Formats: sequence, C-alpha cells, structure tokens
Amino acid sequence: MSHIVQIQTQVRDPVAIASACERLRLSPPIHRTVQLFSRQETGLAVELPGWRYPVVCQLASGEVRYDNYNGRWGAQVELDRLLQTYAIEKTKLEARRKGHRVTEQSLQDGSVKLVIHVGA
Repeated sequence: MSHIVQIQTQVRDPVAIASACERLRLSPPIHRTVQLFSRQETGLAVELPGWRYPVVCQLASGEVRYDNYNGRWGAQVELDRLLQTYAIEKTKLEARRKGHRVTEQSLQDGSVKLVIHVGA
C-alpha cells in the first residue's frame, strides 16, 4: 500500500539538524545568540553558503528565524535544501528508532522519495 504525505517542516531535533549539516557539508550547528540585521536571536545557528546571517532554529517552537532580505542576503534555495535534508534525516532517525529500514531515492524534480520498510 502506498501513501503520499506532504510535510510541514518544524525543526526541533538537534541530532537531525547536525546530520543535515554534515550531509550538506556545512559547519556543525552551534547553540548561540546571533545578530541578524535588526534583532538578535538565540538558538541552534546554522551557517548557509552565501548567506550574510546564519539561520537560527528555535527547537522549542520548531520555527526557523532568518533574515535574507528577500533573497538579497542569501539564496532561498539554500534554506530549502537545509529544510528538505532535515526532514529526510529526521524521518530516517525516527524510522530506525522504531526498528524500520529506510530507502531513499532522489527524483528528477529535486524531491526525495523515502520508503519506510516496516518490520524489515
């Protein structure tokens, strides 16, 4: 049986964030207070390629705070890539915790198909 799922990503798991950063060859995330253009944010900070300011993951709320000035201070595609990779890594972590096996397939449109093999 097949199920199609649409996921609204909330970033709450520091292990999955670290795995996503490692997979994307980014510097490891660091919990700290950072200065964005007009305010400070505290949380798990991730440096994205070409971004003026880091993105800050608020683990309690699942929100990601950032200031890329509508793409002028950082390409949205980099944040989208981080969120997609986080979702993949979080899904794989949760599946493995429950004893399931996961296979992954990159699709031509940039999406990723994950298949969770229950009881495998």
